This record gives sequence, structure tokens and C-alpha cells, in this order.
Amino acid sequence: MTTQTSVAAPAVPRRRAPGAGGSTLLRRRQRWGWLFVSPFLAVFALLLVFPLAYAFGMSLFTSTLATGTEFTGVGNYVKAFTDPLFLEGMLRVLAFALVMIPAQLIVAIAAALVLDTLATKLSKLSRLLIFAPYAIPGVIGALMWSFLYSPRFGPGGTLFNLVGLPTPDFLAPGTIFGSLVNIVTWQWAGYYMVVIYAALRAIDPSIYEAARIDGANGWQTALRIKVPMIGSSMVMIVMFALIGTLQFFTEPVVLRNVAQGAIDAAYTPNMYAYSLAFSYSQFNYASAIAFSLGALVFAGSFVFLFLTRKQSGLK
Repeated sequence: MTTQTSVAAPAVPRRRAPGAGGSTLLRRRQRWGWLFVSPFLAVFALLLVFPLAYAFGMSLFTSTLATGTEFTGVGNYVKAFTDPLFLEGMLRVLAFALVMIPAQLIVAIAAALVLDTLATKLSKLSRLLIFAPYAIPGVIGALMWSFLYSPRFGPGGTLFNLVGLPTPDFLAPGTIFGSLVNIVTWQWAGYYMVVIYAALRAIDPSIYEAARIDGANGWQTALRIKVPMIGSSMVMIVMFALIGTLQFFTEPVVLRNVAQGAIDAAYTPNMYAYSLAFSYSQFNYASAIAFSLGALVFAGSFVFLFLTRKQSGLK
């Protein structure tokens, strides 16, 4: 008689639900991510979100000595968009945008195209020198140019006297527009040049080689190949320049102290809001002016991005 020994079947391990371990790991990573980001979010909320919310709330009220503080809703905004000083300032910054942005682009593109064709140590030094004005704070740059523009202390008088010409007054009401355009172009063209130069260096060199084989010269390569291929970078630059120009503030404020009546307190919308708040204590109306300007900047930026959606790659 033989004895049969039964062998127990091996235990089958329990399978986890699909994605259970991955979802747990993902939640854990998200918690650590929020933990690391929380200091920035706290500072962002404290220094930006809360002040914006507080200022917007102020813009919905009107405070006077006779009636005190009362809720007026959009009354301050209606007043802003019918205020001739605010509208005149907006037209002025739009005129600046129409002149300054093309001037900055022309200088930046020309410098980037020239530096892109150089492969010597001189090109590195040239990039640094062209970029250097951007590293100078705007207030210091404006103060420096106010000295250069001075008809009494600046070098302009000496240079024009050498050729027997009268010294022009760069700070007069008729010339202050061009003087401000020159300051901003000098300060920002180097930054835009670096952006354009980086975009040019990202283009495949084989494209240039194919263009040379087809008989294209340097001008044709630059205008028909290089410039069209950096369209997205150009859109970004124009976007930044448009936003910055509509918020024009530092340079006219600094030059106002030396320009004899050429720049008034409402020369730009930002200057108008600053004057209302800190010279006349009209904080409610100044907040409405600031948010009205922000709405116009947002609308202008949206329209520009919509019109250039193909060049920027958004479509």
C-alpha cells in the first residue's frame, strides 16, 4: 500500500488595484510640491494679491470731507474714461509706443544681425557693451541723460559750438518727446538684442548653407531667412515693449525736475495716478485710474496677441 502525499498549492499574491500605488505616490509628490511652493505663494498673496484687492475695493468708493466715504460703484471708472487728462495721457503713451517700439526693434535687430555674423572675441565684448545700458537702473540712467541734455552743463553745448551751431534745448516742450524716446531706446535695445541674438543662434546653420548654395547674399539671408524665422521672439519683444510703454513712468518723472514745464503731473497715466494719490490724497480715484490703465494694457495686449497668433505660434 502506497501513501500519497498532497502538496499544497502556492499562495497567489493579492493584486493591487490598477494605479493605486501610482496615485499614492502622485499625491505625495503633490503635497511636497505645494509645501515647497507655499513660501512663494504666501509672499505673492501678501505683496501682490492683497494690495490689488484692497486697491480695487478702494476704487469703488469715493471719499470727501463733506460726505465722507460712500460707495459709488463704477462711478470712478466712468469719471476716468471721461477725464481729459487721463485720455490725453493715454494718447501720449500710444504715440510713444508707435515711435519707441519700432526704434528699439530696428536697433536691436541690426545689432543682433551684425553680431550673429561675427565669430571673434570682439563680438563678445560688443554684446556686453550693447547690453550694459539695461544693467543700469532706470533712475540712474535718466539722471545721467538729464545731465547730458542740460544746455548749460551737458556736452551738447561744446559740440555744437565747435561747428558754429546754437545749442538745442533737449528739455524744451517741443523736443522732450524725442529726448524720452532716445533714453528708453538706449536702455532697452540691448536687452532686446540679446533675445534676438539667442533666437538667431538657435537656427540650424544648414539653412544658411543652403541659402548660400542657392546664391543668396548676406542681405537676402538676413531679411528673408533670419528675420522671418525669429517671428515668435519678435512678438514677445513687441509684447514686452508695449506693456512697458503703456506704463511709462520713471524717465518722465526724473526729467520733470529739470525740464522747464515740458512735463506736467499728468504727462502719462501712471504719473497722473501717482499725482492724484500722493499730491492730492485722492486715493480712491487714483486706484480707479490705475485699474483703468491696467484694463487698457490687458486689452491692448490681448488684441496684439490675437493679431499675431500665427507668428507667435499660438495658433
